[in-house]
Order: sequence, then structure tokens, then C-alpha cells
Amino acid sequence: MNRQRPLQIGVTGGIGSGKSTVCRVFEALGAPVYEADKRAIWLTNHDPILKADIIRLLGGQAYDEAGRYNRPWVAAQVFRDPDLLTRLNGLIHPRVFADTISWAESHREQPYVIKEAALMRAAGDGNTLDKVIVVQAPVDIRIQRILRRDPHRTELDIRHIINSQISDEERLKMADYILYNDERHLLIPQIVHLHNEFFESQRS
Repeated sequence: MNRQRPLQIGVTGGIGSGKSTVCRVFEALGAPVYEADKRAIWLTNHDPILKADIIRLLGGQAYDEAGRYNRPWVAAQVFRDPDLLTRLNGLIHPRVFADTISWAESHREQPYVIKEAALMRAAGDGNTLDKVIVVQAPVDIRIQRILRRDPHRTELDIRHIINSQISDEERLKMADYILYNDERHLLIPQIVHLHNEFFESQRS
């Protein structure tokens, strides 16, 4: 097996598409998973330079009195202002990128690793990814999933978030693989097929 470095596989998809479910299955199959969005939240709370940059961009309300990242408040600001969202991402993404590289280096013994992120580029486009998986589901199904998962959100809130993300058409252009999580196709067999492909591709 090629131990020079593991394959780096990106998993992306719109909110409610099932990215996290897909990654949990990959993890059950033995693949390390880097959850970029959760890691980004950790960095916003613990990276002092990043915290200072966010406060300069959004103001002191971006953090609560205890110094914790005020995610609901920040989300309310940026999901209705695409320019502000772009600028915030411009602060967070370089930190996450560097953190991802360090994490991948710590998993050199694995045949492949998974990076989950809502925002992603095609493999090799300014990143270290070898392949990108797009998780695909119809918007109506995604909205119903999010309403069940996040009862504090309204359908209007969810549509604002969906509209702030890239379109399905743009996302599919970067896909090396598509996983259909649309309640018509069985999801786990699709994932197992890719797991076997990635594992076999690293055999020498």
C-alpha cells in the first residue's frame, strides 16, 4: 500500500444534503474524518489572531461576554449579506486550510482521509484534495430535514442559507463522484463502493 501520503477526499453538499451522515459511514469504515465546519468553530474560539480579525470585521457582538464565538448572531448578519459572508470566509478559510494540512500529516498511515466542508473547490483548485464527492438531494427534502433537525429555524431562514451557498449546478461541476441521498437510492452501498475504490487505489 502506498504510504507516501493518504488520498485526500473532499465531501461537500448543500445544507441538509446529508454530508455528516455520509462522513459518519466513512468513519465507521475506518476513514479519519476532518469536519472543517466544526473545526472552523473551534478555531474562531481559540485562535487569538482570528478572533481579533473577526471582531474588526463584525464588531464586538461577534463574541459573547465570556469570549465565545456568537455563532447565531454572526449567522444572522452574514447569511443576508453575501459580501460580508465572503469577507468572513476570507478570514476563516486560510486558518482552516493550514489546520487541515497539519491534520492530514498526522494520518499518513491511512489509505485515505475525508475532509467534510460546506464550501469546497474542485480537487487541486487551491487545495490538497485528490477527489471531491458531492452529496446530492432535492431542495424540498433538504428543507424538511433541516426543519426536523433545527426546529429554531424557519423555512425562510433555511432558504436564505441555501441561497447564500453555491448552486447545485456549480457544486456538481466540481464533483468527481456523486452520492445520491434523495430517499430513492440506497446511500450506504454507494459509500461502500467508494470506500473499496479508494482503498484499492492505494494498493501498490
